[in-house]
Amino acid sequence: MYYCIVNPSARSGKGKEIWKKLEKSFKDRGLEFRAAFTKGPGHATQLAQQITAAKRDPSDYPLKIVVLGGDGTLNEAINGIDDFDKVLVGYIPIGSSNDFSRDLDLPKNTLELVERIVEGKELRALDLGRLTYNSMSDTFSRLHDENISKVRIFDVSAGIGFDAAVCEEALKSGTKNFFNKLGLGKLTYGSIAIRQLMGAKKIPCDIELDDGTTHHLDHFLFIATMIHHYEGGGFNMTPTADLADGLFDLCVIGNMSKPAMFRALPFAYFGKHYRFKGIYHYTARKLTIRTAEPLWVHTDGEVSVKSDNITLECLQKKLHLMI
Repeated sequence: MYYCIVNPSARSGKGKEIWKKLEKSFKDRGLEFRAAFTKGPGHATQLAQQITAAKRDPSDYPLKIVVLGGDGTLNEAINGIDDFDKVLVGYIPIGSSNDFSRDLDLPKNTLELVERIVEGKELRALDLGRLTYNSMSDTFSRLHDENISKVRIFDVSAGIGFDAAVCEEALKSGTKNFFNKLGLGKLTYGSIAIRQLMGAKKIPCDIELDDGTTHHLDHFLFIATMIHHYEGGGFNMTPTADLADGLFDLCVIGNMSKPAMFRALPFAYFGKHYRFKGIYHYTARKLTIRTAEPLWVHTDGEVSVKSDNITLECLQKKLHLMI
């Protein structure tokens, strides 16, 4: 049995149309499947919880969950899975950024991707991240779940500061819808980033790593805690990241002038931004970030609340994929 979670709004409303083609593919192969369409923020999490929480015969495992949507839909779905050892995940990326799939060398033809998924076998296992809010502000994003969890799982990246502020604006951005309709959704984050840079605040922070070191910055712009190489629609933030080594790669943007940041921004598309003074790279299995005031936090581009104290842990090879 395949349990399909479909975001009909993905790719500016083409999600349902794409699903119809995939549905035919499942039927032609005589496969058992059930499909559910997401209805709003947090619904993919609820659907995954319903699928995984039901009592089943041991022979039913591993459960096969197929997600059709963007990075946000995939993030919501994995946050509804309580035991990753009992679940195989298939993913058909049709979002605007698709950063999760950039490192995976997936077929560009959707039906070829379905061929991999319907084999029903684990093809690879990747790291996941777990973010814990040690504190939460009472400032919520313009598009957030009704129930905000103190713990969030992520598969691509988590960030605090400027990059999360960009994601928060993109959630309800007319710019995002405009570029999606043109098939240029990845430009959304770049255009918003330029605008956000103009008014970005730089405040002090401390980064406590699991090797016992603490890095203090008098001013920082953002900290990206990466599993994959890319975030924000194709920015190659950590070109040396390993998706299954149990380590985060951190990209830390410290005290840089705005002209320097504008010069560095295009280089981030090619992973060449570390040549600029004020940009740092660290690795860690676990870290805690404390900031002088609450800032937006994102997990895979999903933003719910501001915080000034978060802890992140890398969960090695927890996500079992059929792609």
